[in-house]
Amino acid sequence: ALSGCATKDPNSLAQNDPWEPTNRAIFDFDIELDHAVARPAARAYVAVVPDVAREGIHNALTNLNAPVVFINDSIQLDGDKAGDTAGRFLVNSTVGLGGLIDVASKIGIPYHDNDFGITLGKGGAAEGSYLVLPLAGPKPPRDLIGMGMGVAMDPLTYLTWHMPSIYMILRGTLGILDARAPQLDAVESVERSS
Repeated sequence: ALSGCATKDPNSLAQNDPWEPTNRAIFDFDIELDHAVARPAARAYVAVVPDVAREGIHNALTNLNAPVVFINDSIQLDGDKAGDTAGRFLVNSTVGLGGLIDVASKIGIPYHDNDFGITLGKGGAAEGSYLVLPLAGPKPPRDLIGMGMGVAMDPLTYLTWHMPSIYMILRGTLGILDARAPQLDAVESVERSS
């Protein structure tokens, strides 16, 4: 019982976060950026965009990510999940009006998430030391590499049409708002109690 109160050796703690001073500085920058930009933008998004429209945006963004999920399901040799992902994409892209309506869930095709960080982990890649990067937040290096691979393997990255950069910026901005808006109350509660 007394050993449960013991603190770990400082050297072993340093091995878990060898970049702690840098991680703390970048984390502080990310928090300031969240307070100055992301939080007010998410509040405005919630105030201006009706619930049904926000749900449609979330569904469309999830549908746009389906090809990357399918690739990871396939690399992991998970045929059931790959079939579900392909079916969801087909149904939601057609009957669901480009993914705005999640028809697939309503007809029993379950959603699941998958990414290259998970694929690398299942392939035996270690997570690595804790790392915080500006705008990317805290992630192990394996997941950061997985994020880059996700962008590289997203078919929409390579489509060309008039001004594709605007599309990518809009998709990224909506993705940030979609992720940040549901967390407004939880993050503020954590900050108040910490």
